[in-house]
Formats: sequence, C-alpha cells, structure tokens
Amino acid sequence: MARLLVVEDDLGVRTTIVTFLECEGYEVDAVSSTQEAIERLATHSYPIVISDIYLDERTGLDVLEAARAKDPRCAVILMTARGSMETVMAATRGGAFDYIAKPFELDQMLEAVKRAEASLSAADRDEAEAEELPESEMIGSSPGMVEIYKIISKVAPTDATVLLEGETGTGKELIARMIHRNSARAKEPFVTVDCGSIAPSLLESELFGVMRGAYTGADRDRIGMLEAAGRGTVFLDEIGDVDLSFQLKLLRFLQDREIKPVGSPRSKVVDVRVIAATNRDLRKAVDEGKFREDLWFRLNVVRIVVPPLRERRGDVPLLVQHFLKKYNERYQTQTKLTNSGLKALMNHTWPGNVRQLQHLIERLAILAPNGRIDEAAVCEGLKMMQGQEQPGESLAETEAEQIRKVLAATGGNKSRAAKLLGIERKTLYRKLERMGL
Repeated sequence: MARLLVVEDDLGVRTTIVTFLECEGYEVDAVSSTQEAIERLATHSYPIVISDIYLDERTGLDVLEAARAKDPRCAVILMTARGSMETVMAATRGGAFDYIAKPFELDQMLEAVKRAEASLSAADRDEAEAEELPESEMIGSSPGMVEIYKIISKVAPTDATVLLEGETGTGKELIARMIHRNSARAKEPFVTVDCGSIAPSLLESELFGVMRGAYTGADRDRIGMLEAAGRGTVFLDEIGDVDLSFQLKLLRFLQDREIKPVGSPRSKVVDVRVIAATNRDLRKAVDEGKFREDLWFRLNVVRIVVPPLRERRGDVPLLVQHFLKKYNERYQTQTKLTNSGLKALMNHTWPGNVRQLQHLIERLAILAPNGRIDEAAVCEGLKMMQGQEQPGESLAETEAEQIRKVLAATGGNKSRAAKLLGIERKTLYRKLERMGL
C-alpha cells in the first residue's frame, strides 16, 4: 500500500486518523504544520496527502500547491470544519482530489483514500490513445466529411450562394464560417442572422433596415444586417422558418442584391455573399406549399448536406479528443479519456449530434470522477443531461459536488455554470441557498 502524509494541527484528530489508517494497512507520516508539510514534501514523494485547510499562518491550500508542484499526479484530500464556497473553489482550481467536511466518519476518509489509490493505479491503464489532430476548424475524416471538404474547397473562392442542410447540432454554422474564411471576403464581416428567433413582423427591418418614423418607436435610421455585413458574408440560419409572406422580398433581394429599408422610398445595392442553412427538408416544404419553389431554386445553387454524427461515428474519437483538449485548457483540468469511456461514447446514437457531444465533454472535463472519463462517467453524464436523475440519498450530495466543481471551473460565473449544469440561473441560486452557499 502507498505511504501517506497527514497534515493536521489538532493532536487528537491527527492521532485518530493516523491510527485508523495504520490499522487499515497504510504507512503514514504525520506533521502538525504547513511548514513541516512543505519541508517533508520537498524531500519525500507521497502519492496521497491528507491535509486540514485551516492550520496556522498558512493553509492546506499551500500544502496542496506544494504537493502538486512536486508531483502533478499527487492526490490531495482536504478536510475542514469551516467550509465555504471560496475555499472549495480554490481547492478545486488547485487540483484537490477530494474535499471532506468535518466532522466525518472514518470510513468516509478511508473511502476517499481508496478512490485516490484506484485513480492513481488506473491512470496508466485503460487510457485511450490520442491521435494527432489536424490543424483545422473542422474535425472529422469520415468519407462524408471529406466530401464536404472537397465541396468547400471549390465553392469558397467563388461568390456562389450555398445552402447547408442538416440536423440541429451538426455544425452548419462552422461550415459557413469555414467557407467565409477561405473566400476573397475573409477580411470582411461574417454576420449571422437566426431567422427562426426573429418575429416575422421584425425580420424585414432586421435584414433590410428601417428609416426614422417608419413606425411607432422608430426614432432613428437603422441599417439592416445585410448592409452591416459590408462586402462580407451573411449567414441566414434556419431559413426554412422564414414566414411565407416575407419569402418574396427575400427572393427579390437574392435576384437583384438590392434592399429597401422599411419606410424608405428608394432601394440600395448591397454586395454580400449569402450562405443559408436549415434543419428542415426544404424540397418537402416546397411540395407542401410552405416554401416558395423559386426561392428554393435561388438558394440551392450549391447544396451541402451535413451528415448527423450517428452516420460518422468514426469521427467521434477525433471530436472527443479535440473537445477534451479544449476544455482541459480552458478549465485547467487534466481529465483523461479511458478506453471504456471512448467505447461508450462511440456506442451512443447522439440525437443532439456534435453539439451534444461537445456539451457532454465540457461537462465531463469538469465533473468526471477522479478526472477519468470512463463508461460509468459517460452514462451518468448522459443521464444528467437527459434529466434522468437517480433516486436515493446520494443524489443531493452528487448534485452539490457537481455544482461546486462547475462553479470553481467557471470562476464563479453562475450564468455559465447554470448552462453547463442544464438548469436555469434562478434554479442554481435556489440550490446554492439550500446548500448554505
């Protein structure tokens, strides 16, 4: 068994912990101050360190820093009777393995030590081998993605209108941006218009602009997004949601590249490239009379169908590796992907496509138990994302731990934390209040 270091200024508590761990078969060194602990860590290697937080003029956070500086793999278990959000966040950011509130049962301490041992022994086993990633905005080497790259390489240098079709979350906007970056307009603006989120009555003024006095509340001239794009690219997302009554005006713009701001007697020419996207079958919408056929023909100059993730599962390892690297750097974590975790990710059907996968990996980079994304972590993460909470007394503890870790990783940004946790911000505030934080 591993030799442990215990740092505790209370003689009674220190003696109890040391005696208990020795009875469990561990070799234990014990010190009573941060100075002794830091000196001991400078000359000895300990795979596991157990330290109180509030010790003397320095704290267990200094012990944590010294232990991790000596050995980044060192599992540091912190304990305190005066826990606060600030100390939990600092401990998490510093890479603490676990955080235990006093008073605690000795079996709880033993369980934490055994988990630390398991994580250390498993760290060098069952770790998925990382592949060298290409330098590209797009990740994927499946046949379907290679075909898309070929189309992009041909269409990007032109001014041709492009129609992107695919399910929500497949990366249509990323492809649109890639086309823009590889075009002659790359130095000009890339303007995104979410047609599905703008009320039909406002879409005309948002796209074409509005003149002062055109309607109540129009107290100044305002240019539309098509003009704001200058000589750049306009990305019309969810084009299939455009109201039928506005489609004719959109068709005329695509034909003539002229816009007439609401309330203006004159038209003006704009020089922009148009890339449109939809998660609908526009051909079917045309047949049903919900989308103008002439507008569809005007948009459908170059059509790119983006495959769902379930049809390009061979890209899952590359995507996971890309997202894990990204979020490990962002949140300063060292989360590892295991073979069992990769297998579980490969076997999932991904109804939310790449966006769902990205969200899950971001969450697991922060919350994966022991910093390892294994099969259990993936299954639990998917359940939490789908709202399938598990009953039992451990749910509240698990939820509280997740909230602490996410808040620590996001630097206390409650809006970002709520998004990662899949709850509304006001719900997060209520949970923090119940947790006494």
